[in-house]
Amino acid sequence: MLERPKRPNDLSAFWMPFTANRQFKQAPRMLVSAKDMHYTTDDGRKLLDGTAGLWCVNAGHCRPKITEAIRHQAGELDYAPAFQMGHPIVFEFASRLVDIAPEGMDHVFFTNSGSESVETALKIALAYHRAKGDGSRTRLIGRERGYHGVNFGGISVGGIVNNRKMFGTLLAGVDHLPHTYLPGKNAFSRGVPEHGVELADELERIVALHDASTIAAVIVEPVAGSAGVILPPKGYLKRLREICDKHGILLIFDEVITGFGRLGTPFAADYFGVVPDIMTTAKGITNGVIPMGAVFVKKEIHDAFMNGPEHMIEFFHGYTYSGNPIACAAGLATLETYREEGLLTRGEELGQHWEDALHSLKGEPHVIDIRNIGLVGAIEMEPIQGQPTKRAFSAFLKGFEKGLLIRTTGDIIALSPPLIITKGQIDEIVDHVREILRSID
Repeated sequence: MLERPKRPNDLSAFWMPFTANRQFKQAPRMLVSAKDMHYTTDDGRKLLDGTAGLWCVNAGHCRPKITEAIRHQAGELDYAPAFQMGHPIVFEFASRLVDIAPEGMDHVFFTNSGSESVETALKIALAYHRAKGDGSRTRLIGRERGYHGVNFGGISVGGIVNNRKMFGTLLAGVDHLPHTYLPGKNAFSRGVPEHGVELADELERIVALHDASTIAAVIVEPVAGSAGVILPPKGYLKRLREICDKHGILLIFDEVITGFGRLGTPFAADYFGVVPDIMTTAKGITNGVIPMGAVFVKKEIHDAFMNGPEHMIEFFHGYTYSGNPIACAAGLATLETYREEGLLTRGEELGQHWEDALHSLKGEPHVIDIRNIGLVGAIEMEPIQGQPTKRAFSAFLKGFEKGLLIRTTGDIIALSPPLIITKGQIDEIVDHVREILRSID
């Protein structure tokens, strides 16, 4: 096999996503290999992965069962169309996913990313109401500071300003709940914060404004990851569930980040004891190895479409790569790895050590809040006056230099390590972050 260079000759062609392109191309940060908890850089340094790649490599890097499944599937059936055709592995994978899903979520629609999962979920919600003769329900409700991918539906219901402001008027008929970030009341909370359940009642205000007969669905992240690990107050998600039930509104959980063990349960729905009507997933579904997503729906939603002549397509939606055979093989091997190593619940076992380690950073320079749940954490820093995000970006660069990969959003350090992490590696991450905080301005 032709050996690839560790550093390309020309960086100009690739327009990098969510990246300061000019800064990067002046001083590239290149990753050339990975194994378990570490990346290796092009200059041979080990980089401890504090973010599971981008919240997705839950079982660690280059796991043998997953890589072998991909290799085998590529040599047997590389692609099969999902329109009016099938292949055995996609049905097996869907069944295995349903086995670990929250009770009542009996059907899976495959996509290729979290963004596509969100678009699919929104379309299912709208089409479901229409199929039931409730076509006036077209309004969608998101939440401030919510992140639901980068397609037009997702940024319309999302609430992160920089993801929205350059792209025009977006979808019509969208409203937003307030976010649940209350630093004055909940700063340095350990786990789910005490204050803010009443914020869910804002949904009643929106219902009164628009009338329930116009509202199709509410979509929220159980834990808002990309906004900086913003947690729901105690009872908040249950209250949203009650209000949605009262008014016939579908509740969608965006579990692209929280799915597949991140909170110490298979899904955040399990952690909080609240089952949505629709649930979006991606990232950890294949351990980040192959692009894939899945939308879970309750049986009654699926069955509402199964009417009319049997030769007719029930739902006019899908993707060329929905249920791709190689992605399904990777997904099955990922589920098997999770099962064999108990990774879907390992976050519960390590949660207290993770919490104590993170909160030991209280009092370090610049730290104004620390948040944690499962194996997710955030260290919020005071911004440099007039230069928002600069302090966090400096922390990111310093971490890369010192051998730790962190994720930053705004002036927040977000951490979500692979679920195979040890207590010693948790301590190593926190010691690195402590050193970073003490070394940046």
